Amino acid sequence: MGKQKLLVIEDDPGLQKQLHWSFDGYEVLLAGEREAALALVRRHQPAVVTMDLGLPPDPDGATEGLATLQQILALAPDTKVIILSGNQERAHALKAIALGAYDFHQKPFDADMLGLVIARAFYLHAMQQENRRMLQTQADSPLAGIISRDPGMLKLCRSVEKVAPSSASVMLLGDSGSGKELIARGLHALSSRHAQRFVAINCAAIPDNLLESELFGYERGAFTGAARQTLGKIELAHGGTFFLDEIGDMPMALQAKLLRFLQERVIERVGGRTEIAVDVRIVCATHQDLKVLAEQGRFREDLFYRLSEIVLRIPPLRERAGDCTLLAQHFKNKFCASEGRSHLHFSADALQLIESYGWPGNVREVENCIRRAVIMCDGPQIAADDLGLPASAQAPQDEPLNLRQAREGAEYKVMVRSLARADGNIAKAAELLGVSRPTLYDLMGHHGIK
Repeated sequence: MGKQKLLVIEDDPGLQKQLHWSFDGYEVLLAGEREAALALVRRHQPAVVTMDLGLPPDPDGATEGLATLQQILALAPDTKVIILSGNQERAHALKAIALGAYDFHQKPFDADMLGLVIARAFYLHAMQQENRRMLQTQADSPLAGIISRDPGMLKLCRSVEKVAPSSASVMLLGDSGSGKELIARGLHALSSRHAQRFVAINCAAIPDNLLESELFGYERGAFTGAARQTLGKIELAHGGTFFLDEIGDMPMALQAKLLRFLQERVIERVGGRTEIAVDVRIVCATHQDLKVLAEQGRFREDLFYRLSEIVLRIPPLRERAGDCTLLAQHFKNKFCASEGRSHLHFSADALQLIESYGWPGNVREVENCIRRAVIMCDGPQIAADDLGLPASAQAPQDEPLNLRQAREGAEYKVMVRSLARADGNIAKAAELLGVSRPTLYDLMGHHGIK
């Protein structure tokens, strides 16, 4: 394997030689002005760049250097750019950091100290590339959208893998925004029906008088405006999976018709006389307690038992250890890429607020909150104020009285939180916990964290 490539952008020939000589452990690429630097970035894609802001034709100012920095980051956003600046140029160096530079170092440079900064930049770049490759590999998995280290959530994923190959009807219970449709799509993708359609309908989003024709379709002339025969969502899902979201909002009259379909596996279109056989796997979801609705006479008990052959409960985010910070980091990276922002990170106060807030809107609320923060924040750091959240901490939960259980539970929680805060960086997580990396690896192995 060849040497790592370090690009040095410097117009002073003496400094060029000194930097080249100091860092001969790398393949040093030299450029004295903007166009030459950009050509080398395009050709070699160096992971790390050191640059002087005073470049020709503005050697005494910073306009040319800052413009070069912006163009490098536009070409290769992951590049770690280290600014070499004199004492008088502190304001320019800070502006460069705000534009996305990785770090700055005072001139005259200390070769050992700058060497450490450069080595750290190469290491961080390699870690980010590895993380991206890992995410890309995971994206091929049907449950890749589930981002969690919580034992309850991981147990749910194992249950999905077990249940998916069967043809049993599945009921998903969970708060709004907790990921019910994501789990439903995972059930479909892992089943033998994955090559066929996944069709979803939200019973709460469609008026009662339209829901029947949406579900079962209608014949031409069935009602005013029915100019042609139209297939319903159940029929469209033939051979695949049909997902009924918010099933608790389905009107009673339609519940009877759905029950008949589940028993007979045939439908009749509105205004039709012919029975049509349809083969679909039914998955439904609700945030309501259907047993209570059944007791109140608002949901058919026989339909409830038909739909709930297998019940999977999705834990709300407030019950998922460390997941709020893990998800916040994930959405930050996602929206930085889509909004063209680079090198954003959370302040300590922001992380504290993310961890203590109860997230009543679950994963959907985290996603919306972090997108807003990425768009609204100034500079390279997301502050607590950027999140737009009330600073109300979560109420403490009852702890188990068994000492070993309590100690193991606390150990797991603090470890998962530190890994989430460190964005998966083991060395940083170990530092936060005050233990060595081997100790952290042992603890992770003990608790089954990969």
